[in-house]
Amino acid sequence: MEDVQEETQFVVDDVSKIIKEAIEVSIGGNVYSHGKVNQWTSNVVESCLGNLTKLSKPYKYIVTCTIMQKNGAGLHTASSCYWDNATDGSCTVRWENKTMYCIVSVFGLAI
Repeated sequence: MEDVQEETQFVVDDVSKIIKEAIEVSIGGNVYSHGKVNQWTSNVVESCLGNLTKLSKPYKYIVTCTIMQKNGAGLHTASSCYWDNATDGSCTVRWENKTMYCIVSVFGLAI
C-alpha cells in the first residue's frame, strides 16, 4: 500500500530537483538580459513540464516562472490553494545569481 501511495504522491524533493535542473540548464551563469527573459522563462517552464510528465504520475501541473533583474527593488509573492492536502501539492524554488532572481512554482493537482 505504501509503495502505491508513494508512486502517486506529489513528492516535493523530486519536484524541487526538476525545477533546479531546469533553471541551471536554461539560465545557468548568464547575466541578466531583458531581451532574453521571455526565452528563459519559456525554457524553464517547458523543461519543468516535460520532466514532470516523465514522472508518469496522475497529476495536472501548473508551472509559473518569474525572472527579475537584481536592482534593489522589492518583490513579494504569495499563493493560496483550496485543494486536497492528502494528494495535491506545491513547490516553489527561489534561485539567484549575481544579476537576477528566478522564482519557479509548481502546483500538482491529482486527477
